[in-house]
Amino acid sequence: MNTMDKTAQPIQVLSAACHLETLKIRALSEVCKLIGHAVHLDTTLSSVLKVLHDILHMERATLVLVDPNRQRLSIKASYGLSVEEEQRGIYGLSEGICGQIFQSGSPCVVPDIHSEPLFLNRTGARSRIKKESLSFLGVPVKVEGVPVGVLTVDHLFGPEISFEEDMSFLEILATLIGQFLVLHHAISKKERKLVEENKSLKAELHSRFNRHYIIGNSVVMQEVYWTIEKVAPSRATVLLLGESGTGKELVARALHEASKRKDKPFIKVNCAALPENLLESELLGHDKGAFTGATAAKPGRFEMADGGTIFLDEIGELPILLQAKLLRVIQEQQFERIGGTRTLTVDVRVIAATNVDLQSNVDQGLFRSDLYYRLNVVPIVLPPLRERRDDIPLLLDHFLRSSNERNEKEIMLARTALDFLIAYDWPGNVRELQNLIERLVILADDQVIHPADLRTHMSGLSTPRPALNEPFHLPTREIHAGHGSLQDLERQEIEASLRRNGWVQARAARELGLTQRQIGYRIKKFNLSKPAFALDG
Repeated sequence: MNTMDKTAQPIQVLSAACHLETLKIRALSEVCKLIGHAVHLDTTLSSVLKVLHDILHMERATLVLVDPNRQRLSIKASYGLSVEEEQRGIYGLSEGICGQIFQSGSPCVVPDIHSEPLFLNRTGARSRIKKESLSFLGVPVKVEGVPVGVLTVDHLFGPEISFEEDMSFLEILATLIGQFLVLHHAISKKERKLVEENKSLKAELHSRFNRHYIIGNSVVMQEVYWTIEKVAPSRATVLLLGESGTGKELVARALHEASKRKDKPFIKVNCAALPENLLESELLGHDKGAFTGATAAKPGRFEMADGGTIFLDEIGELPILLQAKLLRVIQEQQFERIGGTRTLTVDVRVIAATNVDLQSNVDQGLFRSDLYYRLNVVPIVLPPLRERRDDIPLLLDHFLRSSNERNEKEIMLARTALDFLIAYDWPGNVRELQNLIERLVILADDQVIHPADLRTHMSGLSTPRPALNEPFHLPTREIHAGHGSLQDLERQEIEASLRRNGWVQARAARELGLTQRQIGYRIKKFNLSKPAFALDG
């Protein structure tokens, strides 16, 4: 019997050791997974320490790190300590056992904290421990060989587990934590660099586009910029007026970006794009069971914009019954979700936009007068493109560069094509111009866009014509108002090229990017012939 007991003891010890090794490997595997998917430093470190408790049953695991100025040590993460206890864990660089481990860069074991004068118990977490003997283990956390912190745990195991095994495991864990700190520092540094580059890029774009991502240096646009600068810092409701395609959303975003709300949400709602029965739910939200299909509560756009700006585009299309509710939200900043009884309060700056005559709608009873006056606190009228022709070359340059980059092309505009685009009335304004350039770049067969290409891709649009009674002046050259149509421009371009090339059709065709058959067709079409005075050479 005694012989069997002596034989069983080594087997039990071996079994316990194998079990412990299995637990350690499992714990390290979980720690590696946490570090591999880490997003937030403090949360990840706390989760790592929780692994020690859940798998190895170690108590009060604590990570103490030095501050950036290397003036003191403080608890960065813990498991088993309350918030108050964690906040009390602040030490001098050479204070107590943690300070000793940090300064020496060597691990330390305290077999009984009750008999160790260097153990400060500053957190007070161990005052409630009733066990007669309580051990304390600590190892340094190093980065590139330099101590940056201390990892500590209480040892509450029985005598079958040695301190050496625990210390070996903690040193491995401290190495992983050190590597994680290095990785986090590198990621944070890169993020800060990206933030600075983003700020620099934004500043550059603001400078190029008059600080509001809006292209144009004409007098009428300078007035718009001035109004944006004056109105943006206030809480005033703004009503953007102008034809479709004049850039009302860009101005709304500029107002938001130039305000104190720029770091809060900018929420856009197109009042004409949503059915009337869904628009109220979209704006104000609904509670669960408010109507068929409302299987869960849903916040509305006003809740989503809390603290920021809401942009109500095409406000003139808002149903008359919903206008009263919108008026209350704007005036009181309060509302209830559909099917809800709780009154919600928000802090939202309202910017509205319309391309219709709201005053006329008020006169016809289609729009509430009180809502109109509440929206029309600061009106900003955006000029149509035909009233800011000085900006067309800038817009063309921007859109052409952008489209070329997207489509990996190097398309250019012939001077005669530029002349015509400046003289065109642009009923669709900037949006029409942008879409035309994109279409021209994508479908272009040659590297240079000529008036003939414009005629092909602008068919069905309003008849292009100069809108001025006097010659129109560009910064570098004069464009006369005698060009009545694209056909006239095309004829003049063909004839001018023939004259420049001594009426040699092959040369003129190469200059214009045409085939000899194409230029021959156009010569016949426009009844062009070499002048008599040129026959003699």
